[in-house]
Parts: sequence; structure tokens; C-alpha cells
Amino acid sequence: QVQLVESGGGSVQSGGSLRLSCEASGYIDSNYYMGWFRQSPGKEREGVAAIDSDSSTNYADSVNGRFTISQDNAKNTVYLQMNSLKPEDTAMYYCAADSGAGNAGSKLLQPQYYRIWGQGTLVAVSS
Repeated sequence: QVQLVESGGGSVQSGGSLRLSCEASGYIDSNYYMGWFRQSPGKEREGVAAIDSDSSTNYADSVNGRFTISQDNAKNTVYLQMNSLKPEDTAMYYCAADSGAGNAGSKLLQPQYYRIWGQGTLVAVSS
């Protein structure tokens, strides 16, 4: 059974940077893809970035050019480097994982493609 644990959230001023980490435990094979999502109060959960089993990546338009998703397979860890943070990036950030979608591309930014979720880490950006 795969479990995900996020870390790296915190408070930062506008324009600052944070790096989130998501460590996966349990059986992870080469078919897994992973994503980062965020949710703020009163809003739906939205996809931020995803990395497919072939290491291709997709980003939401709102973060493209500012956020970078990457993975370290040896550590079973996925990262989200967030630069040029804005107050509107404030949210709970969740890591998610699943397998079997078969190169779904930008569809991996949709939460319904994931069955395994972490507990989240809070990011707060002040102006």
C-alpha cells in the first residue's frame, strides 16, 4: 500500500520561493505518475503540476514558468519548486499518485485520475 507524506510548506513573502517534497512509501513501480494539487477555502481542488511515468510534465497555466515538478526515483520523492510566489498561491498543497493512466498528458492535472493522496502541507504567501 502506497502512502504519501508532504513536507516543505510554510510562510513566505510575495516573490519568495519554497520547495515542497512528497515522499512515497510502499510499492512504487515505473507505471506510477504523480501530481501536486492545491485547495484554498471555498475553492475546488485544482491541479498544479504533474509528472507522468515517462517523466513528461504538465503545469497549470497559473503556475507555468514559476513552478517546477521533479522526481528522485532513488528516494521515491517528488518535488515542487515554487518560485516568484504570489498571495494567490496560498493554499493547502497535496501530493497524489496513481498508475495505469497511460500517458494521459494534461489530464493528469485532474484530481479524478488519482486514488492515493497525502495529508497536505500549507503554503501561505503574504503581500
